[in-house]
Amino acid sequence: MAKILMVVSGADSMRLADGTTHPTGYWAEEVAVSHEVLTGAGAQVVIATPGGVRPTVDALSLDERGGVAEADARRHRAYLDGIADQLSAPLALAEARADDYDAVLVPGGHAPMADLATDAALGRLLGEADASGRTVAALCHGVAALLSADRQDAGFTFAGRTLTSFTDEEERQGGLGDNTPYYLESRLRERGAVIRSGPAWSSTVVQDGNLITGQNPQSSRATAEAVLKNLKDLTG
Repeated sequence: MAKILMVVSGADSMRLADGTTHPTGYWAEEVAVSHEVLTGAGAQVVIATPGGVRPTVDALSLDERGGVAEADARRHRAYLDGIADQLSAPLALAEARADDYDAVLVPGGHAPMADLATDAALGRLLGEADASGRTVAALCHGVAALLSADRQDAGFTFAGRTLTSFTDEEERQGGLGDNTPYYLESRLRERGAVIRSGPAWSSTVVQDGNLITGQNPQSSRATAEAVLKNLKDLTG
């Protein structure tokens, strides 16, 4: 049975470009669908957050204001309610060890930009996982978590790797626009990542060896399925 660490942001707010504070959290679909696909295939999923705090769901991810249909919101909410025990008592991220897992997956919501992007413990974990060839996956704004990883005297761990993330175009169309703390796609390019994006709001997954990234919430299912396929390919 594959064992997968799902790293979820613990942030419930973020400072915007204009200095105001904006409520945030994880995106319901990205956690719910990813967890459902992985556990449905028999994988064990362990949820971890910085400090072991209970993560907060972004209210917009369960609301038509966030572009989420009412029926989808009900389904995601019901699934999250079904794993409430796991969300209530996550593993403290600093206690996680890459060797204990076959894969690491980071779902999004804007919240990872507020904490995971600069989390030293996560940076070490991702670096160790990548160096050992374990599957490293991130989705939407969860790709910001990769920014936490630097090799000593060598810079950004994922420089030169091909990946995708929530795009600058999507941020302008349906995100925070120019009030975003930074445009994730642009920041990743600045750090040396090679970005390959699909059309805005399309289900787009990019795989570069053991690194798997999904562009947006619409890519949640395909990203989780790509993780499962990669794990199967690795075990033959």
